[in-house]
Amino acid sequence: MTTARETASGPGRPVALVTGVGRTVGIGAGIARGLAGAGWDIAFTYWTPYDARMSWGVEAGAADTVAAALAELGARTVAVEADLADPGAPERVFDEVEGALGGVTALVVSHCESVDSGLLDTSVESFDRHFAVNARATWLLIREYARRFRGSPGTGRVIGLTSDHTVGNLPYGASKGALDRIVLAAAHELAHLGITANVINPGPVDTGWMSDGVRDELLGRTPLGRLGTPRDAAHLVGFLCSPQGQWINGQLLKSDGGFAG
Repeated sequence: MTTARETASGPGRPVALVTGVGRTVGIGAGIARGLAGAGWDIAFTYWTPYDARMSWGVEAGAADTVAAALAELGARTVAVEADLADPGAPERVFDEVEGALGGVTALVVSHCESVDSGLLDTSVESFDRHFAVNARATWLLIREYARRFRGSPGTGRVIGLTSDHTVGNLPYGASKGALDRIVLAAAHELAHLGITANVINPGPVDTGWMSDGVRDELLGRTPLGRLGTPRDAAHLVGFLCSPQGQWINGQLLKSDGGFAG
């Protein structure tokens, strides 16, 4: 089922679709705020049942709170609740977004399924759901975006958020690896549309999932002495979506404060 919340503001701004904006403290919400501040109208997706089964739980009213913050930045916005494990969801999402805001210029894939498990304890059901949400939905969203794209050559953007975490996180890491290849393929296969496609690895960002022990360990491995924030990821997404970022294409970019160095 897909539902929408919409607010209206001034016309004439390009439209970005950001997936995975279920919580105000998440990376997706940070990206949405950054793009709104840079002059974009924002559509975003969220899926409450995912948050409900995770340790952080559901943030009541998060979609409305995010939408209100974006509107304060001058953005028209529409929020679409959609289970991206459903292969029909991407088409419905784009129908909702185009009906409310018009054609999408930038697609930012920041949703995910992420449930820790390793080689010996991952269930087939969990493995399949990770690939459905993280890999298949990414492909279907990009496909839907490309089929509908009518922007001027050089303006289109596809950006995927990834991770290199694999040990003890098999289905998440493996499906994110598949996401990488799908997005990077788009840099070549969508070249005739003038669309660039890049992947961002933001490194460890504490959005409420870290224990004290994990936080201390990761801080000790980061040269700059702090963890990443949603705003850090948003800065790079904003640059890639700007005219100044149009020559960066087909890249997996690490924006992690040197964590992986």
